[in-house]
Amino acid sequence: MKINKGVFVLAAVITLLAFTLIFELSAHADTLDQTTSIRFSESVEIPGRILPAGTYLFRLANVEGDRNIVQIFNSDGTALYATLMTIPIDRAEATGHTTITLAEQGAGKRDVLLKWFYPGSFTGHEFVYSKQEAMELAQDKQETIVVNQQIVPNFRIAGEGR
Repeated sequence: MKINKGVFVLAAVITLLAFTLIFELSAHADTLDQTTSIRFSESVEIPGRILPAGTYLFRLANVEGDRNIVQIFNSDGTALYATLMTIPIDRAEATGHTTITLAEQGAGKRDVLLKWFYPGSFTGHEFVYSKQEAMELAQDKQETIVVNQQIVPNFRIAGEGR
């Protein structure tokens, strides 16, 4: 049986392309859901609840469709604390770090989490508060902070089948 060199070369090229595509998808899989570990040294308010000081995983709930739902988990991803609606918000310059924007409500009150930007992204997530809360928060001093974060590659929730 004689094998044509052209067929062999074509099969090799197709195989190489297939492997390249597979490895390209794998290399970027961890950035699709934007999972990031963020540590708060003090309690912080989010829509509908208060997160005590600690480390949390922030993650987009749906990476294929609506990218405006953020989930917040405990540090190892075993407990879901909140699923929150956000609206996309743009910034002029992307940084290589996670940034968050807090509303500082003053002495004796907790800071409120307003925005979260994934490293390298121009578009972030602005958390949705009631109209009254949003008007009050707009009056507070806002501070954008570069977070000491850890990007969590290939984050999987216990029992999740993806």
